[in-house]
Amino acid sequence: MKPILRDFSEEFTTERLLIRKPLPGDGKAVYDAMMASLNELKPWMPWAHMNQTEEDVETNIRESYVKFLSREDLRLLVFNKETGEFIASSGLHRIDWSVPKFEIGYWIDTRYAGRGYISEATEAITNFAFKELKANRVEIRCDSKNIKSRAIPERLGFTLEGILKNNSIAVDGEELRDTCIFAKTI
Repeated sequence: MKPILRDFSEEFTTERLLIRKPLPGDGKAVYDAMMASLNELKPWMPWAHMNQTEEDVETNIRESYVKFLSREDLRLLVFNKETGEFIASSGLHRIDWSVPKFEIGYWIDTRYAGRGYISEATEAITNFAFKELKANRVEIRCDSKNIKSRAIPERLGFTLEGILKNNSIAVDGEELRDTCIFAKTI
């Protein structure tokens, strides 16, 4: 089946969160979260070094919306279910529908960090991938030095399958970095 013909939920909830596809108009909330979190994101996210405007972020949101509809990439935005406040960006990336397999990525608005939101969202997204998308494999890859990011798959029972040595260059371009590969399989 062609990926664009695959039908599945475009939003789901957890105890505290609403997780859904990006929609036109979400750019302002995402932009505000990015600006509030730049210092914490710069060591890990290349895009945090770019001078982005609110319009740039809205453009990116709309492009993500189109990719979600075409099933090329499934970006997901995370909101507080009670207040509607934007908390985090996540999603299922590097999709191989033939397996199917997915990679979960995530970042959180610093103002909401340390409350378990990313763990809760990642667990829900993993369950969504296995139950709704019939995944056979879900991965989380992160820089070995990103202790907070590594804690998520460790907490959720993902297996550390390996560490790719000198696999990438740090976002500041100053040193080689290792990449941890965590996975869950059926």
